[in-house]
This record gives sequence, structure tokens and C-alpha cells, in this order.
Amino acid sequence: MVQDPLLQILIVEDDPLVQDIVREALEDGGFQTQIVASGEAALALLNSGATNYRALLTDVHLTGTVTGWDVAKRAREINPEIPIVYMTGDAADDWPSHGVPKSMLLNKPFAPAQAVTAVSQLLNRAPGPSPE
Repeated sequence: MVQDPLLQILIVEDDPLVQDIVREALEDGGFQTQIVASGEAALALLNSGATNYRALLTDVHLTGTVTGWDVAKRAREINPEIPIVYMTGDAADDWPSHGVPKSMLLNKPFAPAQAVTAVSQLLNRAPGPSPE
């Protein structure tokens, strides 16, 4: 299958089970995914500029020192319109103060289809890609 960079979704999640569930749901929804397990790895990918991700799904609490909040803020510095979906089991109360504007939050556990719906809704609100 040819990778379409306009459909590439970055998933930042340190739990392999959640990685698999979210990846499978998004791929079933027609998206290509790239998964990393730490905020540090996500920042390295974002900062490299090698891929212009269409959306970001990130757990809030990650192993290492970089949080999902940090990853999302950096992603928005690079692309102010990138859709952000946060995933958390216990940090929903922090979303209003730490989350970026026009993002969504999924409370764990969530149905896999909710991840696809959240990404799709945010993509439908975002401006389309600019012609090159």
C-alpha cells in the first residue's frame, strides 16, 4: 500500500495494548499510522520534519519526562492547525488548563471507533492542505 502523507496520523502511546487498538481502528478507518511510545520519540519525529502528520493522538502520561501536553504544544508550534486528540485515564480535569485549543479528549477506556470519530471530526474542521 502506498503511504499517503496527508492521511498519516502520529500516535504517541506507551501501552502496547492501547497502541494496537488505536492503530487498528484508525487503519480500518482509512488512515496510515505511525506509533511511538514516548514523548521524546514523538518530539524527535516532529522536529525532524520528515513527515507532515495530518493529526496527533497522544496519551497524556507517558514514560520519560515529556508529557502528551508537551508533544501537542510542540506539534501546534510546527503546524498551528494540526488536530490533537488526547487520551487519558486520569487527567481529564487538567485538559482545560494544559490542552491546546480546538483539541479533543478521550477518557480511557474508550471504544476504538471513538478515536476514528474524534480524528475525523477535527480533520473536518481543519483547513485543507495547501497545494504545493
